[in-house]
Amino acid sequence: MILKNNSLLIRIFIFSCILLATTACGVYKLMDVSIADNVKTFRVNFIENKARYINPQLSQQLTDKLRQKIIGQTRLSQVNTGDSHYEISGTITDYSISTSAISAQQTTANRLSVTVHIILFKRNENKTEEFDVSRNYEFDARQSLTQAEAALKDEMVRTLVDEIFTKIFSNW
Repeated sequence: MILKNNSLLIRIFIFSCILLATTACGVYKLMDVSIADNVKTFRVNFIENKARYINPQLSQQLTDKLRQKIIGQTRLSQVNTGDSHYEISGTITDYSISTSAISAQQTTANRLSVTVHIILFKRNENKTEEFDVSRNYEFDARQSLTQAEAALKDEMVRTLVDEIFTKIFSNW
């Protein structure tokens, strides 16, 4: 009985040490999110659409969902001034349709390709990082683009925002 209690105490002690070591290291981590302690605020500027074809709702939806995700999954506070610790800007640079499958000399599937260019300014480090996020979405060739956009809208916004968020806040 004494041996079992000691084993439990040792496990609790080891777990406490690990917990203390990870929380005292000066970096906030939760769900693979990594944010330095000195970063407290963020600003997401409107994600502009500069693609040849413009989906009139996509810019606003991406901007809003990215803000919501950062608020919901980090400890950062949103500010609307130019002195935020992280300032995120973006541009939709590609929104195009191509054929992705042909059968019996007929198009059977199309692909909607979307690319967003993101600029992250880390004010505390006076450092700018840029990256592109691209996703392809397949849809039945019998659907019009309007029908495909309506069906893919939620998935498109969610997957693009998830990838943008991951690239900004993960140390991969």
